Amino acid sequence: MEKPRPVTQGAKAVALVAVVLLVCVPFLVIVSTSLASTDEVVANGGWVLWPTEPSLDAYRDILDGGIVTHALGVSAGVTIVGTLLSLACTVTLAYALSRPGVLGGRPVLLLVLFTFLFPPGMIPSFLLVKELGLLDSYASLVLPVLVNVFNLVVLRGFFQGIPEELYEAARLDGAGDWRVLVSVVLPLSKAALAVVGLFYAVAYWNSWFYASLYLESDHWPLQQVLRTYVIAGSGLTDATTGEGTVTAPQTVQMAVLVIATVPILLVYPFLQKYFTKGVLTGAIKS
Repeated sequence: MEKPRPVTQGAKAVALVAVVLLVCVPFLVIVSTSLASTDEVVANGGWVLWPTEPSLDAYRDILDGGIVTHALGVSAGVTIVGTLLSLACTVTLAYALSRPGVLGGRPVLLLVLFTFLFPPGMIPSFLLVKELGLLDSYASLVLPVLVNVFNLVVLRGFFQGIPEELYEAARLDGAGDWRVLVSVVLPLSKAALAVVGLFYAVAYWNSWFYASLYLESDHWPLQQVLRTYVIAGSGLTDATTGEGTVTAPQTVQMAVLVIATVPILLVYPFLQKYFTKGVLTGAIKS
């Protein structure tokens, strides 16, 4: 409990600065490259740490083409709808499994945990989606992953941590299960709901694998478009207009990467304070 030595404090400061630089410098390079001019990108070998003449040409090119704007709308819609549906299903199932004496509660819980230990393979999942008629449908990005077992366990543990006296008091006042859930449980579970909601939102926003399996290219979300233009190295302007690319390929790729990353970065700071309380409380109780 004694005060740290100056050498120890200095070492901690150096380590912290090093970690911050390792995180921030790559992101700075991505943003700077997306804002740099074509000549500057080419002169610096494809990467720019600080643009001398910032330009929005790359963003203008990809947003005028239509593919990225459509993919951005698809990702936003899937993320919003999928997060709301997943939260609704996860909350109701977690609440039912958290209450003692529920008929069939333990077999259902074991069945859910079984899917966590033995997830389905790619081919069975594809065949199931095909048989359900969900191919080339946005529902194929939501329904197969509607409930995440980890999130379910966290919420179940959080609900079990609510004092039993509150449930009993609500019952004495004549509240049913739905009233108890809405009026008692959910207001006390804002931290856990915020964390689980962010987990679902990030998963839906970053999802590209299922889109590559189930959707045609004109229905792709933003992450699949990003993968095509960054990893595959396809020219974005060529794909949308058929004309020559007016910006350096690296500039276009980094601009798409920034557009795909910024929305989650804007949401995370507002929910970060709930992480420790929401996740640890539910996980420890479970």
